[in-house]
Amino acid sequence: MQIILLGPPGAGKGTQAAVLSATLKIPHISTGDIFRAHIKGGTNLGVLAKRYIDSGKLVPDDVTTDIVASRLNEEDCASGFIMDGFPRTIPQARMFDEMLERLGKKVEVVINITVEDSIIVKRLSGRRMCSCGRTYHIDNNPPKTEGVCDVCNRSLYIRDDDKEETIKERLKIYHKQTSPLVDYYQGKGLTMNFDGSKPIEVTTREILDSLKKTD
Repeated sequence: MQIILLGPPGAGKGTQAAVLSATLKIPHISTGDIFRAHIKGGTNLGVLAKRYIDSGKLVPDDVTTDIVASRLNEEDCASGFIMDGFPRTIPQARMFDEMLERLGKKVEVVINITVEDSIIVKRLSGRRMCSCGRTYHIDNNPPKTEGVCDVCNRSLYIRDDDKEETIKERLKIYHKQTSPLVDYYQGKGLTMNFDGSKPIEVTTREILDSLKKTD
C-alpha cells in the first residue's frame, strides 16, 4: 500500500508512521530523517538543508525529489511505503504522481492529521533535547531537574526549529503551500482526515480501522 501522511509540523505524523510501518510491514520514509542524517554527517547537502530547515523554509524541490526517487527504488519499497514530508506542494504532488507512474505505482491513501496551531506551538516549543539522544517536554515529559538530562546530566537545549518564532513560520508555510494538498488528494478520493489532538492510541486505532475498510 502506498500511503502519504499529511499534517502540520508537530501533528504526530512520525509517531503514527512508526506504528503503521510496523503493522503494515512497509517502510516509513521521512524526508526529515534523511536530511537530518545528512546534517549530522556534515555533507554538502546537509549544510544546504540545515540553512533552509533552521529558518523554517522548505528544502528546494530538485534536492528533495532526487532523494525521494532514489529511496523508492530500494527493495524494501516493493510492497509499498508511508511517505512523510513529501510532497509538500501541489507541483511536488504532480511530480510525485508522475514519478510513481514510471515505477508502476500510485498513491492509494492520504492520511491527513489535523491539529490547531495553538496546540502545535505549545507541543513543539516545549520540547527539550539532549546531545545523548533523549527528548523531553516541559509539560508532558519533564526532566527530574529542570534543564538537565536524567541520563547523562548534560544541559538540555531547544532545537532551532522548535523555537516559537520558527514554529510559527513553519506553520505559515504549511498553511500556504502544503495544506492545499488535502483538497488536491480529496479531489482524487484519497484523503482520510483524523484529529491529531486526541490521545495517540485513539488516533492510531481510528487510522488502522479506516485502512482496513479500504482493503
